[in-house]
Amino acid sequence: MRLEVRSSEATGTVRAPPSKSYTHRAIVLAALSRGDSMLRRPLLSGDTLATLRGMEQFGAIVRREGDDLMIRGGRLRAPSGPIDCGNSGTTLRLLTGIASLLKSDVVLTGDESLRTRPMKPLLAALNEMGVRAASASREGLPPITIRGPNNGRWTHIRGDVSSQFISSLLISSALKELDTEIVITTPLTSRPYVEITREMMARHDVTSAETKNGYRVLGGQTYRPRDHTIPGDYSSASFPLVAGALTGKVTVAGLDPDDRQGDRAVLDVLKRFGALVSVKGDEATVERGALKGIEVDVGSMPDSFPVLAVLATQASGSTVLRNAKHLRFKESDRIATTVSFLTQMGADVEEREDGCVVRGPTRLRGRSIDPSGDHRILMAAAVAGLVADGRTTISDSDAYKVSYPGFVRDMRALGSSMEERP
Repeated sequence: MRLEVRSSEATGTVRAPPSKSYTHRAIVLAALSRGDSMLRRPLLSGDTLATLRGMEQFGAIVRREGDDLMIRGGRLRAPSGPIDCGNSGTTLRLLTGIASLLKSDVVLTGDESLRTRPMKPLLAALNEMGVRAASASREGLPPITIRGPNNGRWTHIRGDVSSQFISSLLISSALKELDTEIVITTPLTSRPYVEITREMMARHDVTSAETKNGYRVLGGQTYRPRDHTIPGDYSSASFPLVAGALTGKVTVAGLDPDDRQGDRAVLDVLKRFGALVSVKGDEATVERGALKGIEVDVGSMPDSFPVLAVLATQASGSTVLRNAKHLRFKESDRIATTVSFLTQMGADVEEREDGCVVRGPTRLRGRSIDPSGDHRILMAAAVAGLVADGRTTISDSDAYKVSYPGFVRDMRALGSSMEERP
């Protein structure tokens, strides 16, 4: 399948899809709780369904009730076979921590893309606590084999590769007998996602504490069942919002203005670019304005990097997107793939180690784009196609379904010219 996009305007209102980050964590925590938890309006996408299947292999019982999920947790059990995490790095990282609690071998693997995602820092941290955490690859790539039990009191972990490593250690450490000190050895990127993890753990009556060098988690705790209503996803909402800033006027409903999601900052960034931004209740509206280049630290809002680079091509002057080095370890090297597709389309963009510089405005041209299997690259390229001359054709057109299954439907509802073709 391929996605064909033509120059067109995005105007109207759509509802934000449910948050992928919250859904992953809600599934895991509900499955670790003794009893029934209701997840209302969870995101049911390729990534989150991988987490759901994995937790079922660990013993959770799942029942669908319309658009909601009822999850019954209980005692952890060893899976009868390997856990296939699909394309989901979050699934792989969170479930690796859970596997470390068991006295049996647990194998975790995934698709071709996931088998290139780094795991060595998390494996090293678990090994430090007495877990046998191994990979057939010297680089620590999946598939990996984990065998507990985890009896360590201390561990060290880098904070600049993936915040999911820290979330994995936080969630699993509460179920150990001993207390755990997690020492973070490099600056922590994507801190808001760690805070989301801690906030959701607290909802299940499990506490953690921030220390001078990292986090402390008391052992012997018990997750209690709790219901969750999953909030709207600012990461996914950034795509139609940027489309509004480029071409028309878009309102995205279902966004909590007080949410901890790092990508909530996209609204302030769009305002700084010169777009017209307003927030009323749970609705955010972005309208086209006179765009100017700015400098943006995307460390806490990494998912917005590709689409902000697209926006920068239409802004007057230079835009610097920085503090994004951890994006090189996503579904693709997201810095390199963003620079590549924008260069193909005629943008003046320069790759840097931790981001890029975009000089604009430039007239983009429709091209054939390979998103490297990366959902956010696909959606960013589709938004770029709305302001490009001619036709933009994007291969691997269903990649967006891992995080935003309604993306094409929503963009077409806003009047954008997007067609999926065989």
